[in-house]
Amino acid sequence: MQANQRSIALIAEMIHTASLVHDDVIDDASSRRGKHTVNKIWGEKKAVLAGDLILSAASIVLARIGNTAVTSILTQVIEDLVRGEFLQLGSKENENERFAHYLEKTFKKTASLIANSCKAVSVLSCPDPVVHEIAYQYGKNIGIAFQLIDDVLDFTSCSDQMGKPTSADLKLGLATGPVLFACQQFPEMNAMIMRRFSLPGDVDRARQYVLQSDGVQQTTYLAQQYCHEAVREIRKLRPSTERDALIQLSESVLTRDK
Repeated sequence: MQANQRSIALIAEMIHTASLVHDDVIDDASSRRGKHTVNKIWGEKKAVLAGDLILSAASIVLARIGNTAVTSILTQVIEDLVRGEFLQLGSKENENERFAHYLEKTFKKTASLIANSCKAVSVLSCPDPVVHEIAYQYGKNIGIAFQLIDDVLDFTSCSDQMGKPTSADLKLGLATGPVLFACQQFPEMNAMIMRRFSLPGDVDRARQYVLQSDGVQQTTYLAQQYCHEAVREIRKLRPSTERDALIQLSESVLTRDK
């Protein structure tokens, strides 16, 4: 059982790595964590194939586990990743719909991987569907919180810390949590969001609006709420060193600086 659970951890890492390789192609990114991206070194075609190869290796490991429920759970992650990319390509004109769109995209691109990996591990160790749901909800909330903090760091960290240019999301035309919160204080940002910060000076002005607003603080507070919910879920399990480690993990999500 533990060997198969470790295999799920490997599969999760491979799916994640493949998604990053493909993301860098879509975003035409030249660096990640301070190093050249695959597409920068070998070109887009080889980068796409490299990502596909990693996914195929993950599929082989998944098949070896031989559990149909686990297979179904983890293949859902790949579908969510693709749907999340499609969501990222679009935007909502209605301000009230924008945040829901942002959170749905965040779940599919980031949190689904963690939620479904946690669920898959629990399926291998316990037949109780209540435990499976606890594991899923813990992973979901941790995943959304992680991405919210990532979006905050895009405004508060320097490039050296992040290993990639800051304001990267704005340059890609993306309105993340800090931007959406800032827009409530600076309605003039609406036009910039709809044109995806494409005019000269849009990125710099949007960044200044965010830093002048409480968008960063509100996004951080929202991440804290998601982490609190993750802890509330995992506390439903009986006390153990593993449960304590998962609680501690939720705290490190909020305090990371890169």
